[in-house]
Amino acid sequence: MPHPYGKNIRLDIRGGSHDPEISMTLSGLPAGIAVDMTVLQAFLARRAPGQNAWSTPRKEADQPHFKSGMTQGADGLLYTDGSPIEAVIYNTNTRSQDYDFDVPRPGHADLAARLKYGDAVDLRGGGHFSGRLTALMCVAGGICLQYLATKGIRIGAHALCIGGVCDTPYDPVGSTFDAYADPDFPVLDMAAGEQMKQIIADARADGDSVGGTIECKIVGVPAGLGEHMFRSVESAISEAVWGIPAVKGISFGAGFAVAEMRGSENNDPILILPYGSDIYTATNFAGGILGGMTYGMPILFTVAIKPTPSIAKEQDSISCSRMENTKLQIKGRHDPCIVPRAVPVVEAAAALAMVDLLLDE
Repeated sequence: MPHPYGKNIRLDIRGGSHDPEISMTLSGLPAGIAVDMTVLQAFLARRAPGQNAWSTPRKEADQPHFKSGMTQGADGLLYTDGSPIEAVIYNTNTRSQDYDFDVPRPGHADLAARLKYGDAVDLRGGGHFSGRLTALMCVAGGICLQYLATKGIRIGAHALCIGGVCDTPYDPVGSTFDAYADPDFPVLDMAAGEQMKQIIADARADGDSVGGTIECKIVGVPAGLGEHMFRSVESAISEAVWGIPAVKGISFGAGFAVAEMRGSENNDPILILPYGSDIYTATNFAGGILGGMTYGMPILFTVAIKPTPSIAKEQDSISCSRMENTKLQIKGRHDPCIVPRAVPVVEAAAALAMVDLLLDE
């Protein structure tokens, strides 16, 4: 059964990690949105597996094939035509023999999926619970990113912390992004990035994995998006971000640090620019959102990503057929750290939420 995202747009994602193909339908976008496939493919490549030493060796092109919803323009770009956009990505590099379906993998959806759906549930590579399906979230989010750019809205994210090593955080009040210090590793501080790479390499060598946090910033956001309570900007973004399987937490602005602040510290002073009539805040502990609504400051949020549950270390589990305790040593090809590849997925989720909120207007 599909579980779509969105109020004004609707994103349905179908398929499993080791199926011949995975697919998506994105409906509700206005007609006439220009989509540069070179830009979209470059965005997808940031998430694609097998691109570098810190990701899974499984290689997939992650090239979307559009079945409907797009027409070719004379300028070589694709344009949305107002009908639902259907896209397919073909899985070309699967190894289902690496999986023992009788023994649930700790940290994966295996146990819950078997208890809910029965023994026939497809768990090859994680099945339809796999992070593989975030490739389609990036197709939809990549289209939304290009649409948002025409509205002056930009979204960026970076690996904030991995294994206790932290990158330079974004300027919370500035309207620009710093470039990645390493184009292939999403951090602003090259030295921090090198330390993170070593932590990932050490975890892999130990047969283990490591998690981290991702910081996302949205600039150019108009004031007045969102509503109070159940249609807040936070809830729209969070719903999309929770569609990423590895996410275990999300916070906005200062996040949980506000619990240790006084009101005089947490409140963002409201000011008017000395050379104009623009309103701004001197700090941004609120993350650009008050009462569920935007007020023109950058939106800031941080996402916690769990360590990859597929590790080479021996773990305790059970045999479902024999109903007895057993040991499990996972085989296959897996990321020792999901964080770097999850960065564009967080950007995609944020883009979906922002487009859905914009269409409220």
